[in-house]
Amino acid sequence: MIYYKKDTDHIVTLTLDMAGRPANIINHHISKVLMPVIEHLREEKKKGMLRGVILTSAKKTFAIGGDLEYLFQEEAAGEIFELAEQLKDVFRALESPGVPVVAALNGSALGAGFELALACHHRIAVEEPRSRYGFPEAQLGLIPGGGSITRLMWLLGIEKAFPILSEGLRYNAREAIQVGLIDELASSPREMRERAKAWILATQEGRRPWDQEGAAIPGGDSRGAGVEGFLRSAVAQLASRRLHKTPGQQAILSILYEGGKVDFDTSCRLESRAFTALMRSPETQNMIKAFWFDHNYIRQGGNRPKGFGKFRPRKIGIIGAGRMGSGIAYVCLDHGMEVVLKDVSKPIAERGREYVSRRLDQMKAEGRKQAAQCDAMLKRIHTTESSADFEDCDLVIEAVFENRMVKQKVMREAEEHLDDYSIFASNTISIPITKLAEGSLRPYNYIGLHFFSPAEEVPLVEIVRGAQTSEETIARAFDFVRAIHKTPIVVKDDWGFYAARVQNTYILEGITMLAEGLSPALIENVGRQLGMPYGALALADSMGLNMVLRYENQAAEHYGAKYIQHPAVSVLRTMLEELQRPGQQKRAGFYDYTGDTAQQLWPGLADAFPQKKGAPKLSELAERFMFTQVLEAVWCMQEQVIHSVAAANLGSIYGWGFPAFKGGVIQYIHDYGAEAFVARCGELKAKYGQRFSVPSQLKEIIAKD
Repeated sequence: MIYYKKDTDHIVTLTLDMAGRPANIINHHISKVLMPVIEHLREEKKKGMLRGVILTSAKKTFAIGGDLEYLFQEEAAGEIFELAEQLKDVFRALESPGVPVVAALNGSALGAGFELALACHHRIAVEEPRSRYGFPEAQLGLIPGGGSITRLMWLLGIEKAFPILSEGLRYNAREAIQVGLIDELASSPREMRERAKAWILATQEGRRPWDQEGAAIPGGDSRGAGVEGFLRSAVAQLASRRLHKTPGQQAILSILYEGGKVDFDTSCRLESRAFTALMRSPETQNMIKAFWFDHNYIRQGGNRPKGFGKFRPRKIGIIGAGRMGSGIAYVCLDHGMEVVLKDVSKPIAERGREYVSRRLDQMKAEGRKQAAQCDAMLKRIHTTESSADFEDCDLVIEAVFENRMVKQKVMREAEEHLDDYSIFASNTISIPITKLAEGSLRPYNYIGLHFFSPAEEVPLVEIVRGAQTSEETIARAFDFVRAIHKTPIVVKDDWGFYAARVQNTYILEGITMLAEGLSPALIENVGRQLGMPYGALALADSMGLNMVLRYENQAAEHYGAKYIQHPAVSVLRTMLEELQRPGQQKRAGFYDYTGDTAQQLWPGLADAFPQKKGAPKLSELAERFMFTQVLEAVWCMQEQVIHSVAAANLGSIYGWGFPAFKGGVIQYIHDYGAEAFVARCGELKAKYGQRFSVPSQLKEIIAKD
């Protein structure tokens, strides 16, 4: 597991190589293995036979985290606390053998893996494009468990440490240098080792700032007026971004505040207590379920058709140089692919290149990309007005506006130049893929790839299976989405697909509350306080009320005689037909707009939909919002619109912003309690109608999770 090698300068290289694993992880086993090694190093130091230590890895990465599955299953709080304390003891021992210790990072170091690196006195990384460094724990509702909050506070100061820890970002090597996580870069593993040895030979003693008499936290501790003001501002920012509902960020802020008043070891003990509490909290358990277990299920191909070799796309054609097409182009370029970007004329297509160039300029200004990287990306984009340039593309994606005839026209023009193995994909949001494929030369190679706006930021893509789409095409589309580092969910070619269909229930419920005489401001605030990114009425305006109604009309067509009209439909028709307020695009909807910005709720709502007296029960409004989404997601699973709990959960969080701390729509039922959920549905159905009916397979579906 750990290889020990000493050179003639008395510098020891410890190489991590966990047996039976593709990558090193930092778990309870490594604590037992490292401690005897560190004790031996101390003995060597006493004998004058140790000059320094280099810690590196035999894997492609350095170390990629802790044993989350083990911790997730551990129910005893005392056991979790002791494991956290044992890990801190190992890191504390590593940083204090009395000699310089260097972390030689030959690849990614994340979470507990970077905690190990941070316990070393110096960090040198090979500049490899795919390597990432940092602490993603906050995205799982957790915090680092090995003392790194306190270490970063002492190394960088409270103000610099907080965003690194709370945002959970994975930094590339250059970014890690900029924020202060890494000290040096090397161009190769050999240079990394040479630099590590040179630093040790130039450094007399390995002592950390917190072990030096008179040392202070950079920028001051949490009792200083300036830092205290920053902490108050951070609390307000968490609340405004709804991150006060995600426990990891709160805990990080609390530890920086309390830990900034006490000594290093006491602060580390506070971390262990917080880590233990978080590990057993429902919110963290929900987030781990979604972002670890569900994510890994999808990433490892849980919904990918079996029996097909891996597709490695190299050249992508994109039709439409608007906001969506240009965003897709950027993502493909950012992951090493060539792009052919087509529009009706070369000058219009060039606008897409200009969009990519502006994004790259922004990345350079933020220090997230180097000039050479940006130049290389721009060289891989070719703009055109001719479909003939798609000749050697592996995949062509159309991102033109929502018109069936236009989409079929550009499809036919492109397909004439594609070979039998190329895929054609539509980025439609509402037109059935099966209907679009009717004019295709190769309908088995035709598929839906529904990106969400902005394409370069939203991590989800819906893969829509048409009636004639082949299994191989689905597998290749899945591989493409993974190649651009997004989460693919495979959905049936049904009305609204999955994300839009379920999201629409949230919107419709808010509109129904308006019809019932509730205050529009109250409706919006309840939705936001739940953790939804937008109020229901604001989201309706953003989509356009015509689109909201179109989805409901598609539901009516789909269910036929079984369809029961949603009570929101009458409000939608009033807004569209009588009041002529179709939404944000026309700058008149439930909100008033100046340009593209919502200024305030439209004052005329009070006259159009009079408010009733009385104080509504806020908890019931909240449950209505959540239950309608959850039930529709279960209907989607029952009707085979979506095929796994993992896809349903991640699709809800990434697709329309279902609260992450609830773990997704299906996990919400587990969190609420299945029996209690079903019983509550019965009460809501009796009071509000059939939309709260429980699908017959609900218990069967959640039992499979």
